[in-house]
Amino acid sequence: MTIFVSGVIFEGVDTSDPNCWTLDAYRARGGYKALERILQDKMAQDDVVAEVKASGLRGRGGAGFPSGLKWSFMPRSFPGDKYVVCNSDEGEPGTFKDRDILRYNPHSLIEGMIIAGYAMGTKAGYNYIHGEIFEEYQRFEAALAEARAAGLLGQNILGSGFDYDLFAHHGYGAYICGEETALLESLEGKKGQPRFKPPFPASFGLYGKPTTINNTETFASVPFIMRDGAQKFMDLGKPNNGGTKLFSISGHVNRPGNYEVPLGTPFATLLEMAGGMKDGKKLKAVIPGGSSAPVLPAEIMMDLTMDYDAIAKAGSMLGSGAVIVMNENVCMVKALERLAYFYHEESCGQCTPCREGTGWLYRIIHRIENGEGRPEDLDLLASIGNNMAGRTICALADAAVFPVRSFTKHFRHEFEYHIEHKKCLVEHQWC
Repeated sequence: MTIFVSGVIFEGVDTSDPNCWTLDAYRARGGYKALERILQDKMAQDDVVAEVKASGLRGRGGAGFPSGLKWSFMPRSFPGDKYVVCNSDEGEPGTFKDRDILRYNPHSLIEGMIIAGYAMGTKAGYNYIHGEIFEEYQRFEAALAEARAAGLLGQNILGSGFDYDLFAHHGYGAYICGEETALLESLEGKKGQPRFKPPFPASFGLYGKPTTINNTETFASVPFIMRDGAQKFMDLGKPNNGGTKLFSISGHVNRPGNYEVPLGTPFATLLEMAGGMKDGKKLKAVIPGGSSAPVLPAEIMMDLTMDYDAIAKAGSMLGSGAVIVMNENVCMVKALERLAYFYHEESCGQCTPCREGTGWLYRIIHRIENGEGRPEDLDLLASIGNNMAGRTICALADAAVFPVRSFTKHFRHEFEYHIEHKKCLVEHQWC
């Protein structure tokens, strides 16, 4: 289920219409008008980048880095090949927004990537799509075929003299390939493992050439900005948090799904949109930005607005916008055990602190959950986390540590009860 309020990406999209993804439907919603205007007016590349900067658009994949600033890093005078890459490798637990863009509105992504290619002086782009969503990959390929047939991709686009083509690449479901340099390695046909940085992709990216990588939702927001103006996009959100955001709401709510709302929307409003708590249970905790974001207790979360700055100030991250809602009956030890297992399984193994540390975290939490915990285990978890975070090539180790730190901080009493009584505090039942 996809619902929008003041939508940017899904404005006018009827997801119940089986043809809503097509080129004709997209054009009926004003699609490709931004691209046509840019090409007809021969708009300067710097002006396109400046408009994206002015919009306040921040990366929607997790980091929240200003998109226009990232585009400005591309050396446009570089004489050789350059690339624009879209990260559609949506593998974080709780996150399922990008696949709805590919499913229901793929041309918004295509137009956004063409505009990005024009702004950064590139001739080709690639969309790396998560390996476990094959139907969405096929849908995107069909949309690419429509765009090529209409002269929107390829040589001399719309008679402007601008050449640009776009290709889809289907991954194999590895979570680590959501890390941008691991994605590039996989795209090149190699094992998906992160690269050392520097050099950064803007100077040494795909095939060793300058490359700019953005998330699906980020690119799909660009046509609105270039069609309706940066100020209108900015006004939808709040200062430093322009526009709308897709939130994937899952867990103990009555209407789980994707909700596109302005950044700065109160969490209480978002929860109400999702139908409130299922079965009338009380809210206990929320993970506001995907499984790697620190968990927040209900009493903190209910007072927050959904934007990068407010969530960061509360001690968590907006991340990908995956909102995982947990009710009063959730055993936090059991929940953390499941998250720890995921990161243990998905570590690529390249860095020793991550390869070994994720396994240690999982095994300690597993024994606490199964009535074999020891009083010193909580300090041991903290010590292991301190020797993992910030000590690896990519941030997967940090992503594994953040939940452990936050769960044991906010719900330490549940872990202590598990260790002392060898059973769960919630309803005093074995988990």
